[in-house]
Amino acid sequence: MAGGVPLPAMDPTLAKIESIARAALAELPQPFAQGAADVALVVVDWPPNDILRDLGMDDPLDLTGLYDGIPLTEKSILDQPVRPDTIWLFREALLDELAERGNVTLEELVRHVTVHELAHHFGWSDDDIAEIDRWWE
Repeated sequence: MAGGVPLPAMDPTLAKIESIARAALAELPQPFAQGAADVALVVVDWPPNDILRDLGMDDPLDLTGLYDGIPLTEKSILDQPVRPDTIWLFREALLDELAERGNVTLEELVRHVTVHELAHHFGWSDDDIAEIDRWWE
């Protein structure tokens, strides 16, 4: 408190969001935990411009997370990885989504987006995920 006036709540840091995402990954049951072990996790404020351009997106607030890699269902032992498969989380878009929804916690949202992006690593399409995940309704 400053002079009897409550200070505004500080937005969650990148480290806080990463901590929530890592906890979600750590709690996965086998065989999902094993499959997630080789996936990098990157948490940044905004999606890089090249990602937005590649996705044909104009508004960075429309992208809370992204799986960048080759799904396990498409990998070959002959593939030479150029970079690790990566789950990207975008802090500003997550906070915007959190404010818009108003009915979920930061932990719920970050966990949900993290697991959703990991599902793409396992080769699930958005339609496949929607079949079992009614969270977004």
